[in-house]
Amino acid sequence: MQIDKDMIIGLLKDRGQQDKAAEADRQLPDKVDPQEHSGLLERLGVNPQDLIAKFTGGGGLGGLFGKK
Repeated sequence: MQIDKDMIIGLLKDRGQQDKAAEADRQLPDKVDPQEHSGLLERLGVNPQDLIAKFTGGGGLGGLFGKK
């Protein structure tokens, strides 16, 4: 499964983590494989297993970006 880098950047920005969002933009490929890129995702504060669950566990984006 691959996830658009922009989705991960948006998640980080929504969390107020602008520095990590900028780092993600520089380091992640356009399509991110949560398993293959798990180390980098974890350094960015994104749990790869949570991403997989959000996108495959029903509800599409589900709570990925949280409720406001």
